[in-house]
Amino acid sequence: MSDLISTMDPSIVVDGKNSSFDTAHIAEVKAWLVSQFEAVGKDVPDFEYTPRSVAHLHSLATVSQAKTQAAGIVAADLRQKAVEYRSQAARIKEILENVGLAQENLSTNAVASVQVLANVANLLNIRDTEISSYLVAMGDISLRKTGVEEKRAKVQKESRVLLDYTRKAIARLTYLKRTLAHLEDDAANCEAQMIHWKTNLAIMLQKEQQYIQQYYNYKALLNRVGYTSDISHGVLVEMAEHREELEKKTKPILDTLRSYQDLPPDKALAALAIEEKRRQYAAAEKYLEDVLHSALATTE
Repeated sequence: MSDLISTMDPSIVVDGKNSSFDTAHIAEVKAWLVSQFEAVGKDVPDFEYTPRSVAHLHSLATVSQAKTQAAGIVAADLRQKAVEYRSQAARIKEILENVGLAQENLSTNAVASVQVLANVANLLNIRDTEISSYLVAMGDISLRKTGVEEKRAKVQKESRVLLDYTRKAIARLTYLKRTLAHLEDDAANCEAQMIHWKTNLAIMLQKEQQYIQQYYNYKALLNRVGYTSDISHGVLVEMAEHREELEKKTKPILDTLRSYQDLPPDKALAALAIEEKRRQYAAAEKYLEDVLHSALATTE
């Protein structure tokens, strides 16, 4: 398959135009693909090289090679450190054996204590078991613990504030729900009252139209009888009083005229009496007209 890749034509048609690939990039991509697939014991699959695929694969190859190189450097450093640690361990072991502190010569409790010290050193991420190293590590942990406690206190304070807000919000929500339920209960009564008011309003509108029509009818009637706005209530009262006075004055004349009906028929006397009473009645009517005209003139 690697032979197939090496014999593929690096020049293909893209969008109807000949596009020449960067041969250096193609070679790097081929070499990287071969190395990656051979590492897992597989052949490189057949595919078509395009500008897009070559660019993408070249980017992947560059990143992969950079990471592989970095990993190699780290691995070499770790191997070097491992060699140094093994060498140092061998020297320390030799020194301990020379002073009679070999592991087989120590008690079980001593071995357990040393193991605890080693485990604690690993947990504290220190390179040795010096007291100063432990103190520095413990101080760092104490500082971290203090920082964590401060953050925890701050978070607890914020949590209490949020809890208080939440309780108030729940109480407010409960109050709003209760108010909503109360308003919903009152809605039916209010709706019935609104219907009653609408009915009364319709009746009042009808009455209004009726009263307006009556007003225009009365106004037309007053216009027909000659009533004007100049005639006030006081004028009407005064005219009524004058009418009563005239009635009092004309009543004796009418009574006298009625008494003549019982007399024997004397045409000459009757004509004279009737003519006299007519003059008196005409004088009374003229007096009434004069009084009315004077009252109207006074009002104007």
